[in-house]
Amino acid sequence: MSNSPLPLLVVCALIERDGDVLMARRPAHKHLGGKWEFPGGKIESGETAEAALHRELLEELGCTVEILRPLAPHTHAYAAVTVQLIPFVVCLAADSEPPRAREHDGLRWVPAEELGRLDVPEADFPIIAGYLDSRNRPPPRH
Repeated sequence: MSNSPLPLLVVCALIERDGDVLMARRPAHKHLGGKWEFPGGKIESGETAEAALHRELLEELGCTVEILRPLAPHTHAYAAVTVQLIPFVVCLAADSEPPRAREHDGLRWVPAEELGRLDVPEADFPIIAGYLDSRNRPPPRH
């Protein structure tokens, strides 16, 4: 049995618009400052991943979204903390306000095929790979 602490559960959103994905730059004074990330945040006790995603995006960006599909979660151990990223592909809701940087120092719409060229946290690499793979996979047949 391992004595390692449970990972911190974190939701993140790949917000799609016309083939682009919204990326947010972490403020310089925060852990991994200056890196581009998918917006999101910690799941609070008793909260579902979906509820956390909606809450975090409203808090961080002032926008509302529709969840299109989940992606495979990924666990990554940094020196100070282990996180489990729970990603969702989403789009802005029809009546949403445009995203605004409230907790980040910049926002940028990035063509999906260029996501791997950004300076992102290590934990995001498998999320990007899974997202790009999911875009290239045909939809399931019913």
